[in-house]
Amino acid sequence: MDARTRGRERLAEATADLIARPDVSVGRMFGSEGYSVRGKLFAFVEGGGDLVVKLPEERIAELALAPMVMRGRPMREWAVVPSARGDEWATIAGDALAFVDEITP
Repeated sequence: MDARTRGRERLAEATADLIARPDVSVGRMFGSEGYSVRGKLFAFVEGGGDLVVKLPEERIAELALAPMVMRGRPMREWAVVPSARGDEWATIAGDALAFVDEITP
């Protein structure tokens, strides 16, 4: 089993209560399964098996997370949660869902 598949399985287990919500869906995004609330992406697992989430900049700093980098540029409000911090995925994914839900009109 590759790292991305392990990450997807870990995320599915960590977020089982979140994906049971009627406003949360799982679909393809960036070559992986993306988790969305009301159609807006809040989390996905990248190729190396790490979790990528959308959070406020202050929360990213508080958690000491690295920014997600795409095409050499850090993406604002997107951070990488290493697989080594898998025990935090449920809480952080919940924070990401709440943040994206709050900023989505």
